[in-house]
Amino acid sequence: MKKTSTRLADGRELIYYDLRDDSVRDATDRRPLDRTVTTSEIRRDPLLGDAVAIASHRQGRTYHPPADECPLCPSEGDRLSEIPDSSYDVVVFENRFPSLAGDSGRCEVVCFTSDHNASFADLTEEQAGLVLEAWTDRTSELSHLPAVEQVFCFENRGAEIGVTLGHPHGQIYAYPFTTPRTALMLRSAATHKEMTGGENLFDAVLERELAGERVVLEGEHWVAFVPYAAHWPYEVHLYPKRRVPDLLGLDEGARTEFPKVYLELLRRFDRIFGENEPPTPYIAAWHQAPFGALEEFDGVVREDLALHLELFTIRRTSGKLKFLAGSESGMNVFINDVPPERAAERLREVASS
Repeated sequence: MKKTSTRLADGRELIYYDLRDDSVRDATDRRPLDRTVTTSEIRRDPLLGDAVAIASHRQGRTYHPPADECPLCPSEGDRLSEIPDSSYDVVVFENRFPSLAGDSGRCEVVCFTSDHNASFADLTEEQAGLVLEAWTDRTSELSHLPAVEQVFCFENRGAEIGVTLGHPHGQIYAYPFTTPRTALMLRSAATHKEMTGGENLFDAVLERELAGERVVLEGEHWVAFVPYAAHWPYEVHLYPKRRVPDLLGLDEGARTEFPKVYLELLRRFDRIFGENEPPTPYIAAWHQAPFGALEEFDGVVREDLALHLELFTIRRTSGKLKFLAGSESGMNVFINDVPPERAAERLREVASS
């Protein structure tokens, strides 16, 4: 992998990740851009104890542009985009309309391929491996920023999810706090550790799922399963079999096997509802341990949290979406219409050829 860092016309950082070591990235951003101005602010909810990002500048962000005006495609001739070069393998840049900025953290965009009409599932194993390297490198770099406590790599895919740019891409949020969902996991891990005399909660969950009926696919280094208490109609958790706290901890075997396993999982997701259905909308979310202090979590250290990816769709059946209505949105109590065992069975049935 070759990494080349440069700056866009407004001062934002852009990084090329190339498969070839002889790639030259010297194109300059020719757009007449003003310096980016953000209004991001983190406010704490005194009742729930969680955080809300107030970012009014995002109201003016790019919204469903036509394909020939996509800001994530390479620049070509007089059509100038966020990527100055005429081609790329993987590219990462600071979001022009970030939810988090400055002392409130940082937001980045990850473009998986220059092919506008592709999806992550269309990548080759070599390309998917390069994305993994980019995620890992950005996790490392962002973790050293003074304002950053947790790094979150994710992909939103599909208009139903709310994606406003059709080009295959994901994002990275670098939070200045431990996110509420991670905090819940850490508290559960602390309670389990105390009640069992030191047993790791994630190890116990993985052992139970490996012995059960909800495993979707399994390799030497990774296993994918529908969790016992899945919140979403089709939800899969992908774990490395050797517990590590973050992407930096993956060994060479896990890195080599990941593209094959993950691409197979994504391709199965696209087949859940039948060959003639539109691509399945999904969210793919990496859970990594925070880099900040964990004193509030009663004896838990960051190595106790297990890196894993959670993949889920809001589509519950053909032509129907799972909406978060009263119970889910009002009380955070999910109601799942698809038994996890049946979801796992379906995902095994649709193994891609």
